Amino acid sequence: MTAPATGPVRRRIIVRGTVQGVGFRPYVHRLAADFALAGFVSNTADGVLIEVEGPPEEVDRFAGRLTEQPPPLATVTGVGSEDVPATGATGPFAIRPTERSAGRTQLPPDTATCADCLRELADPGDRRHRHPFVTCTHCGPRFTIATGMPYDRPATTMAGFPMCPACAREYGDPADRRFHAQPVACPDCGPRLALVPAPGLGVRPARDAQALAAARALLAAGRIVAVKGVGGYHLACDATDDRAVATLRARKERGGKAFAVMCADLATAERVAVLSAAERDALAGARRPIVLLRRRTSPDRLRLADQVCPGSPHVGLLLPYTPVHTLLFGLPGDPPGPRVLVMTSGNRSGEPIVTDDTEALTRLAGLADAWLTHDRPIACPCDDSLLRVRPDGTEQVLRRSRGYAPRPLRLPLPVRPTLAVGGDLKNAPCLGEGDHAWFGPHIGDMGELAALDAAERAVRHLARLTGVIPRRVAADRHPGYHSTRRAARLGLGEPVQVQHHHAHIASAMAEHGLDGSTPVIGVAFDGTGYGDDGTVWGGEILLADYTGYRRLARLAPAPLPGGDAGVANPCRLALARLWAAGLPWTPGLPSVDACTETERSVLRQQLSRQLACVPTSSMGRLFDAVSSLVGLCHRAGYEAQAALELEAAALEARDADAVAYPFGCTAGGRDMDPAPALHALLDDQARRTPVPVMAARFHRGAARAVAEVCRRARTETGLTTVALTGGVFANALLEEETAALLTTAGFSVLRHGEVPPNDGGLALGQLMVAGTAAHHETE
Repeated sequence: MTAPATGPVRRRIIVRGTVQGVGFRPYVHRLAADFALAGFVSNTADGVLIEVEGPPEEVDRFAGRLTEQPPPLATVTGVGSEDVPATGATGPFAIRPTERSAGRTQLPPDTATCADCLRELADPGDRRHRHPFVTCTHCGPRFTIATGMPYDRPATTMAGFPMCPACAREYGDPADRRFHAQPVACPDCGPRLALVPAPGLGVRPARDAQALAAARALLAAGRIVAVKGVGGYHLACDATDDRAVATLRARKERGGKAFAVMCADLATAERVAVLSAAERDALAGARRPIVLLRRRTSPDRLRLADQVCPGSPHVGLLLPYTPVHTLLFGLPGDPPGPRVLVMTSGNRSGEPIVTDDTEALTRLAGLADAWLTHDRPIACPCDDSLLRVRPDGTEQVLRRSRGYAPRPLRLPLPVRPTLAVGGDLKNAPCLGEGDHAWFGPHIGDMGELAALDAAERAVRHLARLTGVIPRRVAADRHPGYHSTRRAARLGLGEPVQVQHHHAHIASAMAEHGLDGSTPVIGVAFDGTGYGDDGTVWGGEILLADYTGYRRLARLAPAPLPGGDAGVANPCRLALARLWAAGLPWTPGLPSVDACTETERSVLRQQLSRQLACVPTSSMGRLFDAVSSLVGLCHRAGYEAQAALELEAAALEARDADAVAYPFGCTAGGRDMDPAPALHALLDDQARRTPVPVMAARFHRGAARAVAEVCRRARTETGLTTVALTGGVFANALLEEETAALLTTAGFSVLRHGEVPPNDGGLALGQLMVAGTAAHHETE
């Protein structure tokens, strides 16, 4: 038997995960000092390297405590250790400079200003009082300032700001909260604010505190200010000022799409919306996303301008997440100003968010009355994230960007180095290698060259930070997608083209850690996806795993007059659905009256002769059609407007009764036929049933139809796991109703959480299909 070691031992430990830029090295230093151990800690490209030497029992205690209470922003994904020969070291534990070597670590996302920094910001006796860039190792920008890895100041956009002696002392002191905080700065050495007024505004340019004061005064006077944040510019105005909000909506050509609103604090948010405990936590957490909330209707509410979110019972709220935002609302003693600000992406419709200062002055000219900018460059655009909180307290992310990117997702199967470019709507690319995937930030729609260029820059930035060198590229199968055509020109070989709805289902499977050994029943509902038969899919029930899929059922198709161009006219979609169901275009029906006589004549010829009428099984298009049939939305000014208005109406009457419009079955019981539901809806219309009641009955009927077709699929396949995915399941009422029915029927239901159900999550599914073993053609 070997006698236990009595002399000192030395242990080498590698800690992997999000462990750089979060104060992990000073945490290790303090822990080692507590146990009086010698050795060192250093950042490497593979994580944090630690060597400790001392009595065996103290080394063991150190190792046991290492991951118990890491810094707030740290996420440890793995710890490896080995004993190495002792060196006889007895000196103090050291923090060594970063080692430059091959490997990979993980950079934390940008996070909101922490409580300690906010206290300093408001303290007149602190040297960072009113400093617009106050930050420490527990908060502030990371992803949007990093230009490479390992994460050190020379590899950030702070490289051009040499530290003053006071900041350098903090940066070099392991006992200080700012030890190796790469964005650390103060008023003497940090970035500076500037106010740039539009020509003819009658306001003088200003710097620093005067710039902030001028911006606050402009907002209070009803002006629109472009505000540079950590990931790009916002367009801001007083959210209670009807004229200011209407002006911003007109300038941005926003249509009726809702604006996000930033509230000064949580108490102000409580006056605007009704918040659950989980929603408060989501609003005030370090990620600071936009949270979709039910608007408060009580007399004591804080009234928003009518054009903030016209016709919607919901409002998207967020709280300040940078010192600049906090200062815009004002500190104690400042003149009164707006307590709620519209804070919408700084771009023109269809373009990506602006990050470059010179571009901001040109691309936002005519939109903004002034620019509140600063001289810290933005390395990568990163728009605000968006989520909703379900009644059970779980979150459904609808746009995954700031606060999330580039946090990795653990994959259930290893993938080869692969880039997945996503789709053309709500684009967010994804890189993967081994058992990790990294989403880039939300880019938006790929209809403009600027968006395609932004997507390429985002991929290059993500590759620099992750070390992934993709060997293949995955894209959507749609031959007309800009993203697919651009993927073919990346020099990574012929793109692996993944069917749209297969990718949606694979995304849900991957998020839930399914290894694909057993297929799932995938319910993929959205607006548009290129089908294997050349038609427009979007109401699909597929038997799927990562290697392939088989169509089990679908929504019974109807003609799509005008193809994608017809989507902006729900009234035409409604008439096409009536025609497919054999129902007359009776004068007096809202959809019939919304179309001109010429439109109806042309549409009748198109449908009867099948001219420019691609068949579609899209559930999204059915929701659009029903929205018009009940008289809500006949012409859509933005994506999903008609469906959103239908959902909003349904929420008003979700508990009015238990009636559900019936769906039938066609094609031997394999297709969901909405014709009986449309019959019932028209009967209700004739009885003057309230629109919210009809909307709720349609939602309920669609949910029951899904449950019924899944029961039939279970009988056929024996499978009991259902994945709900696709943009239609961003509809809270439909998702909750469908999930409840399936759970009651004994199914295990996969719902999206951190990965969006819409096309913002598409790239993860593409990655899993293309990056795992072999890609099989459709069965």
